[in-house]
Amino acid sequence: MRGLPVEPPIRPGRDRNAEVLPARPGRPSASHLDRPPRAVVVGGGIAGVTAAVALAERGLSVRLVEKEPDLGGRLQGWSAAPDRTMTRGFHAFFKQYYNLRALLRRVSPDLGMLRPVADYPLLHVDGTEESFAGIPRTPPWNVAGFVLRSKTFTLADLRRMNPAAATRLFDVSIPRTYAELDAVDASTFLRDIGFPAAARHLAFEVFSRSFFADPVNLSAAELATMFHIYFLGSSEGLIFDVPRDAYPTTLWHPLHRLLTELGAEVRTGTSVSRIERGPAGFTVHTATERLTADAVVLATDVRGLRRLVADSPTLGDPGWRSRIAALRTAPPFLVSRLWLDRPAAPHRAPFLGTSGFRLLDNISVLDLFEDEARTWRANTGGSVVELHAYALPDEVDQNQVVDDLTAQLRTVYPELAEARIRHEEHVLAQDCPLFAPGSFAHRPTVTTPDPALVLAGDLVRVDLPVALMERAATSGFTAANALLGHWRIRGHDLWSVTNSGRSPFLRRAARRSAG
Repeated sequence: MRGLPVEPPIRPGRDRNAEVLPARPGRPSASHLDRPPRAVVVGGGIAGVTAAVALAERGLSVRLVEKEPDLGGRLQGWSAAPDRTMTRGFHAFFKQYYNLRALLRRVSPDLGMLRPVADYPLLHVDGTEESFAGIPRTPPWNVAGFVLRSKTFTLADLRRMNPAAATRLFDVSIPRTYAELDAVDASTFLRDIGFPAAARHLAFEVFSRSFFADPVNLSAAELATMFHIYFLGSSEGLIFDVPRDAYPTTLWHPLHRLLTELGAEVRTGTSVSRIERGPAGFTVHTATERLTADAVVLATDVRGLRRLVADSPTLGDPGWRSRIAALRTAPPFLVSRLWLDRPAAPHRAPFLGTSGFRLLDNISVLDLFEDEARTWRANTGGSVVELHAYALPDEVDQNQVVDDLTAQLRTVYPELAEARIRHEEHVLAQDCPLFAPGSFAHRPTVTTPDPALVLAGDLVRVDLPVALMERAATSGFTAANALLGHWRIRGHDLWSVTNSGRSPFLRRAARRSAG
């Protein structure tokens, strides 16, 4: 194993209100122990890789086990042809994803693997279009600028809004916001505020459906937290980056190499069937061997976690096991990637959120930002376009969804109406966590009844204003910190957007209305 690295600073970025959660103090590494503690991390997505890196940097003996052929989890990619990579879809790396970006800085200190996207317009089927470009970044002026420029808000609409209900968005603090709003669904919450219908679709439904759920099945607290993360809690929330190239090249191969350099062992294509807890530690069973461990990180998706816990009766206690069994997945989603014989118009945005176009939720033109897709365009004169459909029915016909998405693409981007599909790849999956109304109090946390067993992933309750990929990365660091504390080893600092409203005046107004 190489010497312990000097960790790159975790920069909060341009927002001076970002908050640091200092790590628990302790020894710098496990070198003071008779032998390094052995940790097995089950799952090689963002959360599992983050936990594995954080533990290996402190000198633990780490084995990461991933069932798929490569790392990545729900951000994985694979070869569809020698010059074509398929993934599970476009992801935005927002500037305030501080902990995810801290992980990436370990392999790219200047984050040169990422490329900025200037805007992500939102288009409604009635022709209304909104943009985030050119509005102020500092809260609450960013919201004011968006509203004043919006085509979906009028002065009459603003007068009809319910200010008492709306003020809840201006004083988000976790976990208090969940105590106040988790029992309400996002759709009802927005109706109570009195947003005009088109504004609800554009300004909120696009965000709520990024959880792969219809707003009626999403906790209002999750929506309010999202609003805080991207609007009122951060001056960085309206801009994001994307990987410059395919995910395996830019993200997972470098992180795999980092883990190896840190002395960790990465086993891909390996499934864990069950885990036994004994007096001396854990035995992790795979198809070919038994791995012994002093600590285990479970960083799988919902179904994988439910199955593994059900097949491992010595883990946890009955109450914890019942909470794991009660976890639910969001409805299915479909990602279609089309390699076309002609380009999209040059003025098209790299990413377009859509609302009201039947099943179509967004369109990405990959050759506007991804090097591999740019090469396809240069070699063929064509384009690489990706289409997403969220919150599909449980019993869904993939071919019908693909046909609908393709038809909507030709409507939204008429220059592609006659485009021929040279190659196509599709992913239909149902493995994202569902954050249903009333579920927060029962959501499992990073820690478990067993101090040597921890959870990580975006399904885990983290009492910070984080979501999606950032929740996964934050939970990975938090899981590692919990285990490191067991051996009195120093943990890793965490960052988040401020965990309160930015405006004292608006906070007071929100608390008066709540009281």
